[in-house]
Parts: sequence; C-alpha cells; structure tokens
Amino acid sequence: MSIELTLAHVAQRAGVSAGTVRRWVRDGLVPQYEGAWTPAAASHVRIVASLRERGYTIEKIREATHSGRLVFGYVDELLASEQGSHSLADVSAITGLSTDLVQRLYAAMGTSTLSLDALSDQDLQMLKYVAEILAAGLPLPALLQLARVYAQAIAQIADAEVRLFHLYVHEPLMRAGVPGVEVAEEMEALTRELLPFIVPLMNYFHARMLTHFVEQDVIGHVEGDLDGAVQGQGRMRVAIAFADMAGYTRLTEERGDEEAVATVERFVETVSRTLPADARVIKTLGDEVMIVAADPVALTDWAVRFARRTARRSEARRPDPPPRIGIHHGDALYRDGDYYGREVNQAARVVARAGGGEVLVTRAVVDAAGGVDGLVFERIGEVGLKGFSQPTELFQAGRKRG
Repeated sequence: MSIELTLAHVAQRAGVSAGTVRRWVRDGLVPQYEGAWTPAAASHVRIVASLRERGYTIEKIREATHSGRLVFGYVDELLASEQGSHSLADVSAITGLSTDLVQRLYAAMGTSTLSLDALSDQDLQMLKYVAEILAAGLPLPALLQLARVYAQAIAQIADAEVRLFHLYVHEPLMRAGVPGVEVAEEMEALTRELLPFIVPLMNYFHARMLTHFVEQDVIGHVEGDLDGAVQGQGRMRVAIAFADMAGYTRLTEERGDEEAVATVERFVETVSRTLPADARVIKTLGDEVMIVAADPVALTDWAVRFARRTARRSEARRPDPPPRIGIHHGDALYRDGDYYGREVNQAARVVARAGGGEVLVTRAVVDAAGGVDGLVFERIGEVGLKGFSQPTELFQAGRKRG
C-alpha cells in the first residue's frame, strides 16, 4: 500500500510538529516545497530537523540552503521511495519468518530495530527473498553473516559515492559561485544520468569476483584434501600477512597529513595490484594492510619481491618509507568476511618485530616453503611476542642471489 506524503507524515518522519514544518516552509528553509509534499522536500525537512537538533540557527540553515549546501534532498526523488507501512507481526505472517528472526536479521545489517514498527514494501520484498533463501537450504548462521557482509560493503560503497560526488561535483560548483537552485539542478541531472549504470556495474564486479573466489575455493579444497588437513567448522587454514610502512609517523610530521595519506594510498594500491592470484587484502588500518592467501609459499615469494622492488624505487626518487612484512601460516576463524584468532594475532605481532625492508616469517611458513627453489630463510631465533606466553621462532625471508 502506497502512502501519499502529507504534512503529518513529513513532520512525523522528521520528529517535529506540523506547526514547525509550516514555519520552516514560510521561512524559506524548504525550497523544494511547491504546494505538495515530494520525497525531496520531505528529505530536506529531515536535514533541517537534524541541523536544528545540533544547535544550528534558522539563519545559518537558510544561508546553507540558498548557497546550495543542502541540495541532496533531490536524491530521494530519483531512488525508489519507501512506500507501504507493515507491522512486524504482519510481515512475519506474510513471509513465515519469526519476528525474532526478522529482528536478528536487521540487527546483523546494522539497522536499528526501532525502525521495525513500520516496514516498507521494499522491506517486505527483501524479507520474502530471505525466506526463499532459507527455504533453499542456506543455513541461518551463513545467512546472518552474509547480511552483515553485504550491509557493511554496501554502506562503504554508498558512503564513497556520496563523499566523492560531494568532493568532485558539489564543492566545485559552490566554489564557482553557482546559485543554490542551479547547483541542485546540475547535480540532479548528473545523478539521473549516472544512477542507471550503478547496478549493472556492481553486478559486473560481483560476477567477476564470484568467479575468481569460487575457483580459489575449489583449489583450496583440493590442496587441503591432498595435505590431509581438516579444520573445524568456520575455520580455514590460511597464510596471513601484515604489511605496513616503517617510519610512517615520522612521515606525517615531515610531509604533512595529505602527502602522508597519498603515500599510504600508493602503498595499498601497489600491494593490491601485485598480490598473487589467491591472495587479497582483507582490511586496512592506517598504513597497515592485512592480507590472506591460500598458499604461504607464493605469499612469501611476493613479499620478498615486493620489499626488494619497493626499496629499489625508493633509491631512485624521493624515498617513501620502506615496507615491513610479517607472515604466519595456520588455522583462522572465518566470520563475516574477516579472519580471527590466535594465528591472526601472531602474524600481527610478527610484523611489529620487522625492520624497514624486512620480511619476517614463522616456523610454520618455513616448513611450508621447505625446498622451494629461490627462497632462503635466515634464522633470527626465538623471540617473545606481546600477548604470547611462549617465544616464537622467527626467520628473515629472502631470495638466493645470482
């Protein structure tokens, strides 16, 4: 059932009274309102309400409106509107999903359960899909993890879309002195042209990545069977590497934040572009990158080559901080697209003991790479790592000369 936008609905969604909304319209704070409530006008009211709640004056909001700083309400006109109003009990009866399961699903997606009092038609359709997925046989724990991963990934994509659009389209228009109304018109026109391509692009990337990871998973299963390795449910035997830049803190002081961030971006991009086919960057934290791969030998070989190649480039121009890399091999707990456990923590501690340009590995990596032509390992000794009661045997990895 579609809901026609009325003053009462707009005020309720913004969390203010109808009288307040009328006053904002009279004061020129809602330029999208032209006698009828549209999604864009309703969105603008919510933005005004949020700014008022944060203490901004009416004059400041009016100034921001006329300068074009609050023009994003038009996006609601271009996206599927949130129509329909269904109670949690009604949705449960229609889909066959328990109310508890629906609440767990929305919690996994990071959506406040307070919004479940009035679910839209879009919510209902999504939950019908969930019911079909469960009926097809996907276990509930896997579905909840997928929901978390999807929500986190899409949130990052949407955040990047908005911020990059703001930095490269919105801000330049305002700096050029374009009037607020024209800013809104130009941004609406551009967004209207771009939106139809977003879903096909995402489908393309998803299909490409899905094909790649299915292939790597099949190879990993075969290798695991050949090695006779058996992991518990949710655990995977992987090579784990952490890489960062030695002296990054000093770099920020010497070159400033912007150049330091640009250096990190080059570092992460180069890491991602040069990794072996079975390896991928799991996450980044500041200048540190976490990498997971199926093959510890290929990952170690990459790390040695990467460190050497980066050192040569640094000698040829203004030097960036050299990388330092730590690698371990063991069983990790896989949850929500990430890896956890003692073995992951150990890899993180190993890199902390490495110097600039060094690749340090544990005994597990050396054993896996035993006899591989080209790689050499120089024993450092047993080293105490923070958080581990027993010392860890460490080696510096390199390649044979000649």
